[in-house]
Amino acid sequence: MTEQGRELLERNKVDDAIRVLERAVSLNPGNGQNYYYLAEAWLLKRNIKQAEEFNDLAGTYLEGDQTWMVKVEEQRKRIQKSSLAPQ
Repeated sequence: MTEQGRELLERNKVDDAIRVLERAVSLNPGNGQNYYYLAEAWLLKRNIKQAEEFNDLAGTYLEGDQTWMVKVEEQRKRIQKSSLAPQ
């Protein structure tokens, strides 16, 4: 499901991706990648608060994976930058 959500995001089907990824979280709440992609989806929808929340969760669950933590930190910076941009 994580991969399906990622692919939907790549195809700019953000609402569909959110549905798939929320289901993935309900089935496997310890998979930090689901939270990362949910943060990405909410960032695309310009919902900064939701993006921040899911980015924080991604960081919590992916803490031991250095490769993913680089992505999480880069995403965090993009979220912060978006929060400062005019809507």
